[in-house]
Amino acid sequence: MKKLAVVAFGGNALIREGQKGTISEQEKNAYTTCENLLKLMERGYNFVVTHGNGPQVGNIILANAAANKVYGLPDMPLDISVAYSQGFIGYVLEQQLRNVFNANDIERDIITIITQVLVNKDDTAFEDPTKPVGPYFTAEDVERLTKESGSKYAEDPRGRGWRKVVASPRPLVINNIKTIRRIALEGHIVIAAGGGGIPVFYVEENKLQGIDAVIDKDLVSALMATLINADKFFILTDVPKVCLNFNTPQEKTVDRMNIAEAKRYLKEGHFAEGSMAPKIRAAIQFVESSGKDTIITKTTLLGVDNGGTRITIV
Repeated sequence: MKKLAVVAFGGNALIREGQKGTISEQEKNAYTTCENLLKLMERGYNFVVTHGNGPQVGNIILANAAANKVYGLPDMPLDISVAYSQGFIGYVLEQQLRNVFNANDIERDIITIITQVLVNKDDTAFEDPTKPVGPYFTAEDVERLTKESGSKYAEDPRGRGWRKVVASPRPLVINNIKTIRRIALEGHIVIAAGGGGIPVFYVEENKLQGIDAVIDKDLVSALMATLINADKFFILTDVPKVCLNFNTPQEKTVDRMNIAEAKRYLKEGHFAEGSMAPKIRAAIQFVESSGKDTIITKTTLLGVDNGGTRITIV
C-alpha cells in the first residue's frame, strides 16, 4: 500500500543565497530540488508539496509599488501578491518536476492548487504584527510611510534597514483539503498551500475575503499533513540536521528527539525565530496531532536512511 507524505520545500528550493532570482536560476534550482523527490517515490510514497515564497512575494510587492508610483496603477493587497506567487512558483515547480519525470520515464499528473487558508480575524497576532514582508527602507522612509499608510515597520536584526511587518495568524482550515488528499492518494503530485496559503476570513456569514497577513508556511504544512492523514512530514531546509547551540563552538547535531525534548530545546532558546524555531513548532504540531514522525533535513538527504533529524512522539 502506498504511503502518503507532505514535503515542505524551504526558501532555497528556487532561489539560493547570493542569486538574483532570475527565472533561469529558479528553474535550474527547481529541477535539482525535484530530482530528490524520486527517492521518496522509490520508497513507496505519494506526496503533497508545499513551498515558501519569501523572495518571490517580496519582488511582487516591489513591482506593485513601482507600477503604482510610475504609472498610477492600483496597488495590490498582500493576499493578491501571495496568490500571484502561488501561481508562478507552482508553474515553475510543475514544469521542472515534469522534466524530471520525463527524464526518468515516469507518468504522473502534477497539479497546482491555488490555496486559500482560513484564519480568525480576531487572532491576537493582528494586535502584534511580527512577520516582515517586502523591501527594506531607511528610517526616514519609514517615518513617512507610517504617516501615509498607518502600517507598522520593524528594524531588521542584521542591520539591513526597516521592513513592513504584518500579522501571522494561525491557520484554521485549508480549502479543498478533501480534493488535495484524494488526488495525492491516486498517485498524482499536488502542489498546494504555497507561501502558507492565501489568508482569508469571513467578513460576514458565508462571505470570504482576503486579509493583510502572512501565514507561517511550516504551520500550514503541518496542518496539511494532519488533515490528509499523512504517514510522514518532511521539512526541507539548508542544513542536514537540527543543531543545538547552532553556530557556536558547542554546536551539536541531533539525530532524533521526542516532542518533550523539542519543547525543552525551544524553551532554552536553541532555535532562532525566522529560522529553525517555526520548523520545530510545526514538527511538534504534526507529531502531537498524528503520533507520526517529522523529519527535518536538507533536500539532498530526502528519503536517505538516517538522513536528517527525526522528531517522534516518545
